[in-house]
Amino acid sequence: MNIALISHDALKDKMVNFAIAYEPLLLSHRLYATGTTGALIMEATQLKVTRFLSGPLGGDQQIGALVAEQNVDLIIFFRDPLTSQPHEPDILALLRLADVHDIPVATNLATAEILIRSLDQDGFITRDHS
Repeated sequence: MNIALISHDALKDKMVNFAIAYEPLLLSHRLYATGTTGALIMEATQLKVTRFLSGPLGGDQQIGALVAEQNVDLIIFFRDPLTSQPHEPDILALLRLADVHDIPVATNLATAEILIRSLDQDGFITRDHS
């Protein structure tokens, strides 16, 4: 599966810890991430991550393009609900595209763990990318 990993600054440590905890499972999937998040995950794990620009510089839109092309199966986006984001329109556009294309999105650790564990149990419905 193609999994996008995105995290706001205040939650990057949480995303890295999530990637470490689920590294054995994530190794068998294609991973995409915004710039700094991807770099931090690769530094802390053996995971290979295709990195895009940072979110405020267009990384959210780049991942949105993958969603629109039906090249993403799952988005894990640790959003900071307490901090205003200058690129909020890009974030909302990405989430809207995920809804349009029926892509599961986790915006917090609890939901991310439910989705990632469903992958491990083959309980996840995948789409045909043809």
